[in-house]
Amino acid sequence: MNVTTGIVLAAGEGTRMRPLTHNRPKTMLPAADRPVLEHVLDVLVDCGLERICLVVGYERERVQEHFGHAHREVPLTYVHQRKQLGSGHALRQAAATVEPPVLVLNGDRVIGEGIVSGVLDAFDGRPTVSALEHPTPSKYGAVRVDDGRLTELVERPDGDGYRLINAGVYAFDERVFDAAGRTTRRDGELQLPDVIGTLIDDGEVRAARTDGLWGDATYPWDLLYLNRELLARGRIDRPRRAEAVWVADSARVHGTATLQPPVVVCPDAEVAAGSVVGPNVTVGRNGTVGANTTLRNAVLDADCRVGDGATLIDCVAGRKVAVGVGSAVVGGPGDVHVEGRVFEDRALGAVLADRATVGGGVTVAPGTLVGADATVGDGVHLSGTIADGAEVVR
Repeated sequence: MNVTTGIVLAAGEGTRMRPLTHNRPKTMLPAADRPVLEHVLDVLVDCGLERICLVVGYERERVQEHFGHAHREVPLTYVHQRKQLGSGHALRQAAATVEPPVLVLNGDRVIGEGIVSGVLDAFDGRPTVSALEHPTPSKYGAVRVDDGRLTELVERPDGDGYRLINAGVYAFDERVFDAAGRTTRRDGELQLPDVIGTLIDDGEVRAARTDGLWGDATYPWDLLYLNRELLARGRIDRPRRAEAVWVADSARVHGTATLQPPVVVCPDAEVAAGSVVGPNVTVGRNGTVGANTTLRNAVLDADCRVGDGATLIDCVAGRKVAVGVGSAVVGGPGDVHVEGRVFEDRALGAVLADRATVGGGVTVAPGTLVGADATVGDGVHLSGTIADGAEVVR
């Protein structure tokens, strides 16, 4: 059965990505040289889908303004999930807009084309779920597969008895909307894995064994992982100037600067004399990297300014971030506080959220989160979590 319509679930806020999601959904956070969601749409277009419906919610204007009514000439329609009441609820919002069969996937995961094409090839009218071998199934929704049939789906299972995860790519006919209406909500939310459980109870659900790139953008350090993977696989939409070095035509890189692959410099960005940029660095659109700076394992979103002699290691910087002369993010590992939990020894030097301003001579301890619109004065030793809009002085 031929599937030509895709539904992308992109309504969530991404609270575990705070402070980066202070005023944009996590689907619009940077994955190398483009937003996460743009990578998702690219894969759908490459796999031959002819129509795409985006279910949007939190800060939906950021999505709609970026993509408009088409992506690479494939029409886009938008459905507004006014309250974020779970992934199954998000899917139901699209019922009146699309005509099944449909391909359904999340907008906050960067995936390889093989995962999508594997589900499309396996779909024969029966519900089909992607199954992917993964080293840590306990962190995700684990599945059991028997002779091509999905027999069990368990969210974050205990123990080591699973090898496959639910990769979050599905093909459905119209029965999925009926099943969603009959599925019990948990804590007021309707989750898509529970809808899958209803479909398993109704009859056979197929499992497509797939492989390839699969990156979940859940926590801030995941953006560094996605950046490394996309650079390593060459999934960069810029001119290649050397092996694993991409530089946009309008970017300016001084002749004495060093670009250590893999690295990408986006349009209208500037890298000044004596800087060492890379490996695993993305310099975003209209960014400025000052003289004699060091950037390693870092993602700089659009319009960032990094002062002369600064060092950023294991760092994610949002839009319009400014880092002063001689300041240093020294790199991970560090303990990161997210939603009341402490994640120990994460490979994260710091997150500098949108429009954060860090003065000169600042030292940033591993695992630091600096909120949106925060201001840090000169010479500060920074650590922990700095609130949105806070002012930190010596």
